[in-house]
Amino acid sequence: MPEGDILRRAAAGLDRALAGQVLVRAELRWPSAAGVDLVGRTVLGTTPYGKHLLTRFDDGRTLHTHLRMDGHWRLARTGSSEAAARGGDVRAVLASATWTAVGRSLGMLDVVRTRDEPSLIGHLGPDVLADELDLPEIGRRWTAAGRTPAAEVLLDQRVAAGIGTIYCAESLFAERLWPWTPASEVPAPARLYVVARRQMQRSVVTGDAPGQVHGRVRQPCRRCGTPIAVAPARRPPMERPVFYCPSCQRPPST
Repeated sequence: MPEGDILRRAAAGLDRALAGQVLVRAELRWPSAAGVDLVGRTVLGTTPYGKHLLTRFDDGRTLHTHLRMDGHWRLARTGSSEAAARGGDVRAVLASATWTAVGRSLGMLDVVRTRDEPSLIGHLGPDVLADELDLPEIGRRWTAAGRTPAAEVLLDQRVAAGIGTIYCAESLFAERLWPWTPASEVPAPARLYVVARRQMQRSVVTGDAPGQVHGRVRQPCRRCGTPIAVAPARRPPMERPVFYCPSCQRPPST
């Protein structure tokens, strides 16, 4: 699933193409929004929050989208074959005279009054990539997790928004922390979020994730050479794979 760094890049791309522009075409191929007319509206900009995108318009409305596992926004020159936006996976089309943004395989789509955005994202914790990281609030929410495994708390968007399986695994590896350490036994949980934030900020600029453990099962650890392992965090159907080094990230009792 795309994480906060991907959403930052997606928002920046949408802004470069559409911010300040009047829509000459707007199609929302989503049952609950099929009758919404956005043609003639000026795009104020797109703001990312965790794994969510909020595209705001000059009439006080917001288009909320979530990529889920496979969704993405792509830009094409208006009038090009790509801008025609053909295919059954197209969920949204927003076009100015110059650029067309096509949202494919989007997992969520809503149109709400901008003032009602909290009804969609108000349950989330602080955005890990916000201008200022709200560590006190994240710490309060972490403490409330009790003995929940650290990996599961990192993945919980209600604690902090934006971290998925990649930066969960990579931040835990960077801190040499066993992913299933009870949250209450983690000596400095704030450091995990600081590390994840720095990793994600780097990715926003370079497009590259750290690549130390995630997706490298059975490959040698870049630090000690031990084969990387993977195990699930959370329960079905919400389980997620967490990659780790069995030597660098030993359980607290070993």
